[in-house]
Formats: sequence, C-alpha cells, structure tokens
Amino acid sequence: MYIETSTGKWEVVIGLEIHAQIISNSKLFSSASAAFGGNPNEHVCYVDAALPGTLPVLNSYCVDQAIKTGLGLNATINKISFFDRKNYFYADLPPGYQITQFSHPIISGGYIDLEKDDGSVHRINLHHIHIEQDAGKSIHDQNPTKTYIDLNRAGVGLMEIVTEPDMRSAEEAATFLQKLRSILRYLKTCDGNMDEGSMRADVNVSVHRPDTPYGTRAEVKNVNSVKFLATAINYEIDRQISILESGGEVEQETRLFDSGKGITRTMRSKEDAQDYRYFPEPDLPPLILEQSRVDAIAETIPELPDMKSHRLQETYDLPKYDANLISSEIEIASFYEKALLATKSEDKDVAKLLSNWMLGDLFSLLNKNNTYILDSKISSEALAELVMLIKNEVISGKIAKEVIELMWSEQKTASAIVEEKGLKQITCSDSIKASLREVLSEHSEKVAEYKSGKDKLFGFFVGQAMKKTQGKANPKILNDILKEMLTE
Repeated sequence: MYIETSTGKWEVVIGLEIHAQIISNSKLFSSASAAFGGNPNEHVCYVDAALPGTLPVLNSYCVDQAIKTGLGLNATINKISFFDRKNYFYADLPPGYQITQFSHPIISGGYIDLEKDDGSVHRINLHHIHIEQDAGKSIHDQNPTKTYIDLNRAGVGLMEIVTEPDMRSAEEAATFLQKLRSILRYLKTCDGNMDEGSMRADVNVSVHRPDTPYGTRAEVKNVNSVKFLATAINYEIDRQISILESGGEVEQETRLFDSGKGITRTMRSKEDAQDYRYFPEPDLPPLILEQSRVDAIAETIPELPDMKSHRLQETYDLPKYDANLISSEIEIASFYEKALLATKSEDKDVAKLLSNWMLGDLFSLLNKNNTYILDSKISSEALAELVMLIKNEVISGKIAKEVIELMWSEQKTASAIVEEKGLKQITCSDSIKASLREVLSEHSEKVAEYKSGKDKLFGFFVGQAMKKTQGKANPKILNDILKEMLTE
C-alpha cells in the first residue's frame, strides 16, 4: 500500500506498543488494590511508595493472565523469563525505576490475522509481550504553581504487547487495535477501557520510498482511543512526507497527540535502550514456569472472535458480515447467543431473523438512545420472544417495528403489547378476502387497468388492503388471495 504525491510514491511503516492493564484485584508486586478510581493515593501501600526496606512480591495471578494472553494470541510461552530495572526519574515514579522485562520476556512471537475486503488475510506479527508495573500520575491542572502526584496507578500490572512493523496504513493499525482489544476482552485479561487508561498505545511511524531502507521513525505516546490512533498516524504521515519532500530530515523523537487539534507535537528526543541503563532486577528471581501450569491455562481459553464468527456462519448460515459484527464484542456475542437459546429453536431461519432484528432495529434503538448493549432496555429474552412472534406469524414484520419501539419506551414484553393493542396478525382467509373485495370495488378502474397489463398495480392493491386491516393482514395469505381474485 503506497501513498502517491506529486513527487512520487511513499510507503508507510507502522508498529505499535500497546500497554494493556492486567485484570487483577491487586497490583503486580504489592497487595494494594488495582481498581480504577478511588480518592488520590487511596490504593497505595509501602511497596508502591518505594519506602526503604520494602521488597516486591510477584503477583502469581498476573503471570497467569499474561500466559493466557500469549496463548490467545498464538504466541510462545517462555519457560524462563527475567525482570529488569528500567531507570528513569519522574516525580510519579517513586523508586526512580520501573520493574519490567527487557531481554527475556515471558511471551515471544504471536500474531493476529486481519481479513481484507477481498477475503485475503494480512498477518500482523507480534515481537513479544512482557509484563511490567505502571507508574503513577502527575496532575498539572489543579494549581498554577504546583504539580500533584497520585500513586493509585503506581505498581498496577501491565502487559506491553509489541508488534513487528507490519502495518502500512492508519486504517490497518486501527483495525488491529480493535481486534486485539476484542481478543483481550474475550480472554478477560484486560477490560480494554481506553477512556480509563487501561489500554493505550504508543505508535511508531516512518515513511520511505519503495525499495529503499526504512525511514527514521517518530513515536507518538499514550494514544487512548482507536479514532485518535488513526488521526495521529495520518497526521504523522503527512508531517513526515512534508518534511522529506521539502529537503529536511525526520528527527527520531517522542511526540504527544493533541486530541483537541488533531495534531502531534514534540515531547522529547527519543530515548534508546541504553538511555534507561537497564540492569537485572536484584530483588526478584528468574520466573520459571512449569509446562503443566501452561497446559492448565490453555484449557481455559474460550472461543475467540474468529472462531465464533466461523461457527455462526457454518452452524446457522449467517452472512460473514453479520457473524463478524456479532463476534466483534463479547457482550454483543453473549446477547445474541442468549437470545438464540431463548427462542428454543434450532431453525437457521430463526437465527438469521434474530440477527436481522438485533443488528438492525435493536442497534438502531441503542444508537438513537446512546446506549451500549449491556444497558439495553430490551433484554435478550424479550428480543427472542419478539422474533418468535414474527416467525410464528402472530405479527407481521411491519407491526413488529412498532412493537419493538414500544418495548423500549414502555418496558413491556412483545406479547403484552400485542395483546393490549390488538396487533395480532389476521390470518383468517374470509376476513382478508372481505377487505380485498372492498379495495377492488373502490378501485374498479384500476382493476381494469391491471387486467389490461399494468402489473405494477398489484402493489397498490396490497397497500390499500394493508391500510384497511391496519397492517395486520398476513402478507403471504393476502398476496395469494389477491392473485386469485384478480384472475377471476
């Protein structure tokens, strides 16, 4: 994939370093709470504050979560890994160093496959995943002359997921991040709440001419949404190409993304590994894993998005688009499968009908009310009941659109609404025939036109009959009877 300007083609190279907060009750090396929020410095213990004489103790559950993540991302679990000290000095990093893994991480390799529009697959390879502790937070906007420090986040366990530079566009990087987030949420190893900072990305971007060495990369730090990721990358691409085409050189630096202006700006010159003076962590022994531990965790890996999508397509003949959308978020998949179970039907037509109503009318209501599916006012069981009323021809699809709106606003079941408002479909042939006689009698001139060859008037008669029956006539029965009556 190339970008073409007046001076020729450019190729973009993108790599990501994603910091994913490990779902765990306590921090990586202490027993303090890892919960989001709380009053400033409420979730802090002596280890997090780096008081003299305190020692880190590795959280075994965080290790298991990292192993589970590696297995879910098709990676190699290293039986021996080591912790290191990464030295840098920020006010919100009390020890003056971060405990991380540098040369011997717990996870190596791995990949995520992205499906293109033409059906081909582009594999994004991972370099490694390591575990490390987070820093605290410096707050600069509470006082004009002071900076406040909140250590609630200090010591929280992170997985740093480092990709190879395999992405070639902002769209591809955004799709990768969305899919990674989905997988981690399925695995329940990271909640993916980017707005809370539990998942954020550092983006490395460079440009170069085709068939020439990679260009100098710039790193954009701590991007906290998929939309911002794409915007930051596109800005960097334009910025770097503009510099190179004007005869300048791209500097290796760390930049910040300004979401208000949609631009990146210089933060500091880019550090290299030697700038951090890495050395082995003397207070922690090597992390040695038994194969039996890895095997036991492998048994807990759930059905992941790609697997679920393929199963829905194969088992229920769902279109690929529907199956992919349902599988994209664990909550959406759970809602659909609960609803499907509630229908008590194994009919593929029911599965497809349910998909149509969930992805169509229910999603429309969710979007209109700015509501996520977890907070839907229509439960999976309630949607299943509506779908079965349609399937069993108790109500028509047209009436169902009215019913689902009332289900949302009145918080009642479909059956209750249909009963209260007398919306049951008319299936009595005699009743439908009587309505059609009235329509044909009222529009005798159009009947003559129809019989003279104007076939399109058939739809007009159907519409008039539906008006007379208030949309309650069974469409199939109505169509069959109308055909007979027009040939008499």
